[in-house]
Amino acid sequence: MFAMDLVFKALADHNRRVILDRLFEHDGQSLQELCRHVEFSRQGLSKHLALLEEAGLVVSQFQGREKKHFLNPIPIQNVAERWLAKYSDAQLTAITALKGALEEQDHE
Repeated sequence: MFAMDLVFKALADHNRRVILDRLFEHDGQSLQELCRHVEFSRQGLSKHLALLEEAGLVVSQFQGREKKHFLNPIPIQNVAERWLAKYSDAQLTAITALKGALEEQDHE
């Protein structure tokens, strides 16, 4: 599977996005630490982390006997540059603002 496809697959799941959010808030967590912030089993968390690692979004490193997980934001930046940046020009921003203003008027 193409690397960017793996990133999209990883980001498509709510649980994996929660894991990434937890690592963004506090990088370098062990499996046990991450388990405190998720509502699924340790085995489920391990499977999600494996997919995140395969996509390059998480890097694991042993520190002593403990395996720590670190966020790697580079694949997300690559997605942003490739897929989001081209849609963020000034005209599109103005159209989005106009759309929001018109929708707001409809609700009044």
